[in-house]
Amino acid sequence: MTTAVPKQSRPHIPVLLPEVLAQLQPAAGETYIDGTFGAGGYTRAILEAAPCRVIAIERDPTAFAAGQALVSEFGGRLMLAPTTFSDMERPAHEAGVEQVDGVVLDIGVSSMQLDDPARGFSFLRDGPLDMRMSQDGPSAADVVNTADEGDLADILFELGEERRSRAIARTIVKARGDAPITTTKRLADIVERVLGRVRGDEKHAATRTFQALRIYVNDELGELERGLAAAERLLKPGGRLAVVTFHSLEDRIVKRFLQERSGKTEGTSRYLPGPAAPSRAPSFRIVNTRGFTPNKKETDANPRARSARLRVGVRTDAPRWHER
Repeated sequence: MTTAVPKQSRPHIPVLLPEVLAQLQPAAGETYIDGTFGAGGYTRAILEAAPCRVIAIERDPTAFAAGQALVSEFGGRLMLAPTTFSDMERPAHEAGVEQVDGVVLDIGVSSMQLDDPARGFSFLRDGPLDMRMSQDGPSAADVVNTADEGDLADILFELGEERRSRAIARTIVKARGDAPITTTKRLADIVERVLGRVRGDEKHAATRTFQALRIYVNDELGELERGLAAAERLLKPGGRLAVVTFHSLEDRIVKRFLQERSGKTEGTSRYLPGPAAPSRAPSFRIVNTRGFTPNKKETDANPRARSARLRVGVRTDAPRWHER
C-alpha cells in the first residue's frame, strides 16, 4: 500500500468554512473532533481560531500520511488518528478526553480522492475501479464483477437514486461476461450506453452509478449513522455538532437524527434508530431548521460546494439516547 501524496489538479477547499467556525465557536482550552480530516482545512482553521486542541480522524492512509506535517506544525495541540469517525470515542479516550466541545463532519469524498485517477472515484479520468477510502476491503470492481444482478440494481437505486438501475445492472452483468470491468472509463461507457449522452449542464450519465458504488463500498450511510450516535455520546452539554453533507441521502439522515433527538418528529429512518419513546428528553437543540448553504461567491469559486448543506445541533444536558 502506498502512502505517497498524489499531485492534485486543484487544491481541496473546505466547504462552508466561515459558517462551520461560527457555529463551533472555538475557544481557548477546548477540545474538538474533526471526524473527516482530509487535507486538514477545518482542523487548521479551528486551531488558528483559538489556542484549543483538535483530535482529527482520517481513514485514508494517503491523507493520514500527508497530515503529519500539520501535526508537527501545531505540536501537542493536534492528534491525528488513523480510523473512521464512527470510532471517534476510542482515540479521544486514549488521549484522556472523556467529553469534547465540538464535532465537525464533512461527509463524502474529498477533492484529493476525486482528482487522483489511481483512486478510481471519478469517471472524468480513467483509472482502476477502486473507490475505497481506507484502501482495504472489497473494491468497486469487486462489487461490479461479483454482485448478483438484482443486488446490483438495488444498490444503484437505493444509494444512487438511479431510476434506470435495472437496465444498467443488466447491461453490467452482460458486459462482465465478456471481460471483467476493472476501469472507471469502461464502467462509465457501459452506463452511458444505457442512458445516452447528457447535454448542456446535465450531470454525466454515470454520476448516480458512481455515487451508489462509492457509498456502498465505504458503507458511508452506516458510518454516518454510527458517527452521529458517537458524537452524541462524546459531546458535553452545550457542545456543538456541525455536519456538512453533499447529497440528499446524507442530508436526510442528519436532518432526521437532529429532528428525532430534539423531539421534533416521531418519524423513522431505515438508517437510524427508531422514534423516541415519549419519556425521552431531547438530547440536541437544532440551531437552524433549514440548515446553512453556500452563498454565490463560494459556489462560483468552488463548484463542488453547490450541493452542500450544513446542519448544526447543540447538545443538551439530557442523557444520550440508546440506539435500537
